[in-house]
Amino acid sequence: MLTERTEEIGRVIVNAAFKVHKQLGPGLLERVYEVCLAHEISKTGLTVKRQIHIPIIYDGIVFDEGLRLDLLIEDSIIIEIKAVEQVNPVWEAQIISHLKILDKDLGFLINFNVPLIKSGIRRFIHTKKEY
Repeated sequence: MLTERTEEIGRVIVNAAFKVHKQLGPGLLERVYEVCLAHEISKTGLTVKRQIHIPIIYDGIVFDEGLRLDLLIEDSIIIEIKAVEQVNPVWEAQIISHLKILDKDLGFLINFNVPLIKSGIRRFIHTKKEY
């Protein structure tokens, strides 16, 4: 279950994606959507980090060949941005893995190359389990 604050930030992210898509439309490069979405979210006062390098810790060793996140919002929500005809199921699996590795609760896969942005937004929740 997500906290009220996380849900609130999630709504800000979705609203920002709608604004960016309405303004720019589909068909541009991912980097364009990334910078505009980051700007739109930061205008609300939330902390936005772009192209964050996250090292992987495995077997007690830190590997620098880790993850690269498109956007990290408030150090708690991850966003992967795409501008493609079809979403690859591997990207969905990556979001889930990123949430698990980073111990984050919420992630979004947003594909801007769609006629209606609501069909391009996928939300992923990491339900933490005791192992």
